Amino acid sequence: MTATPPGTGARDQLAALVRRGIDWHADATRVLAVPDGARHAAVLVLFGRLDSVPAGAGGPVPDELDVLLQRRAATLGHHPGQVSFPGGGVEPGETPEQAAVREAVEETGLDPAGVEVLGRLADLALPVSNHRVTPVPAWWARPSAVAAVDHAETVDVFRVPVADLLDPAHRAVVAHHRGGATVRTPAFEVADVLVWGFTAIVLDGLFDALGWTRPWPRERTVQP
Repeated sequence: MTATPPGTGARDQLAALVRRGIDWHADATRVLAVPDGARHAAVLVLFGRLDSVPAGAGGPVPDELDVLLQRRAATLGHHPGQVSFPGGGVEPGETPEQAAVREAVEETGLDPAGVEVLGRLADLALPVSNHRVTPVPAWWARPSAVAAVDHAETVDVFRVPVADLLDPAHRAVVAHHRGGATVRTPAFEVADVLVWGFTAIVLDGLFDALGWTRPWPRERTVQP
């Protein structure tokens, strides 16, 4: 019998999640002020396997499972300096899946031939920039070298082990003000990387829906 390659169980779980869909449980402040005028964007939520990380430490996912993230340039008009998924606007005639892969290639230089797109999830509103964003889960079947292509937009591209994101010691919330209310949203703090905002909301929702979340201290607050 042929052994299952490490991490492929995660790929199957992601594919199953895409088929059944997800409820993001968005809070009341995550509503677009002008929904008819919202711009459509897509992000590539790309999971793969780090070759240099051994498996076998236990937990809900194998140690070598990782996700691709990038840090936006501090000079950008929206979400400056934040950690994000690769992605951007959906152009006329494009599907969200096509847009997410195209933007990832433009931003990180990855080889699209090694990316297996698993489908799309329900849109999430991004009120601060009046976008509706489609998360596009994908599996990095044949990882390729990545780096920031245009430093005016992206200053760093990196792969983060999912097990580190799931570690309760790396979980927290960010409290910020929106629409006259204080909103607490999930955050992940791994080494010198703080993931918060839209990206953390997507990761948190995915991990919950996949059954990967471990109990974590929801009273712990960090500052972005």
